[in-house]
Amino acid sequence: MVGITGASGALYARRSIRLILAAGLDVHLVVSPLGQRLLHDELGMEGLDLEALAGRPNAPIIMHNYRDVGAVIASGSFQHDGMIIVPCSSNTLSAVAVGSQNNVLHRAAAVTLKERRRLVLVHRESPLSLIDIDNMRRATEAGAIICPANPGFYLLPQTIDDMVDFVVGRVLDLVGVEHDLNVRWGEQRARSSEFKVQGRQD
Repeated sequence: MVGITGASGALYARRSIRLILAAGLDVHLVVSPLGQRLLHDELGMEGLDLEALAGRPNAPIIMHNYRDVGAVIASGSFQHDGMIIVPCSSNTLSAVAVGSQNNVLHRAAAVTLKERRRLVLVHRESPLSLIDIDNMRRATEAGAIICPANPGFYLLPQTIDDMVDFVVGRVLDLVGVEHDLNVRWGEQRARSSEFKVQGRQD
């Protein structure tokens, strides 16, 4: 499952959806009202254009109405491989931390936790208030994984897409979705690094 909320980071959401689909998986999607505005502001999307998100027509994306708390994904009996909220606003983080279930996005997240399935919150807002930090602690104690949208630079990214892929690759690893993105510090890279310590004496 993928949830999109109102923190900046629409590129992360679109790329995640496309790679989940490329892995041969269906995507159950929920977009909050502010998430829909995000897609408009950052991707120029008019309405919820599933074809634009998927990058191709007739992709297996199942859209769920944000207000429909009776949707199938709101049930613990619904089987899925994990839930990603990308990007995750501080408002949504707060709802997850306190178990709020006023809409299907929050309800699906709460159910994911109670069923002991993987829930990844790609929080992007910065800086953090003490409220955010406390909510991250509460959500983590409940079983969620906080995965801030912080790209690494050790692979020497050359484009914005490279930085997006770094974050998305890490997120997909957390829910077990296979991909071929170059996001890992491998042994070959480590051996060829210019930073070597030889003959060090302590």
